[in-house]
Amino acid sequence: MTQQVNVSLNLTKGERVDLTKTNPGLKIAAIGLGWDVNSGAGSAYDLDGFALGLTGGKLVDAPGHICYFGSPKTDGKPAILAGAIAHSGDNLTGAGDGDDETILVDFAKLAAGVDQIIICVNIYQAKDRGNQNFGQVNNAFVRVYDWETKAEIMKFDLSEDYSAFNGMVMGKLYLKDGEWKFQAIGEGKNGNINEIAALYI
Repeated sequence: MTQQVNVSLNLTKGERVDLTKTNPGLKIAAIGLGWDVNSGAGSAYDLDGFALGLTGGKLVDAPGHICYFGSPKTDGKPAILAGAIAHSGDNLTGAGDGDDETILVDFAKLAAGVDQIIICVNIYQAKDRGNQNFGQVNNAFVRVYDWETKAEIMKFDLSEDYSAFNGMVMGKLYLKDGEWKFQAIGEGKNGNINEIAALYI
């Protein structure tokens, strides 16, 4: 019998990949977010990852469906929807290799009706700190892996010039025909967490 070897996919903007259909053992998807700030970019940069739980393309409960560093804690982690979506906590610098922040999605715990999870990053207090923007951020990426096995499923690296924006929609998980999928988006936005979330109300 040939053993199946999972190979991580490198996505480009707009590409989609099956998550649960091609990874039938996937119970908890981990979304790793990473970035580096250009050296000599001035004031300290604080990037924040967050997730929006949507129903029918709309954020029906804000802030109850916004998972970010300030969300109420479940098992010591910021979480929403009874722990179905959880956040690793705030990384204030982005220093070092690997993921800077991680968002966990437990598919079994998701409330009925939540059919999209939008994954975003924004620069905290960007305007107050000299109009900081994503043109000053290097090596930004989002990746999805199996939280239990740590096997990476896909990765999407930002490659465009996003200097006009201080926020970013990195990608989305969405439910179609009973299976969860991921789409790489890479769409620039401006505003704080609440302002970006308001675009989906």
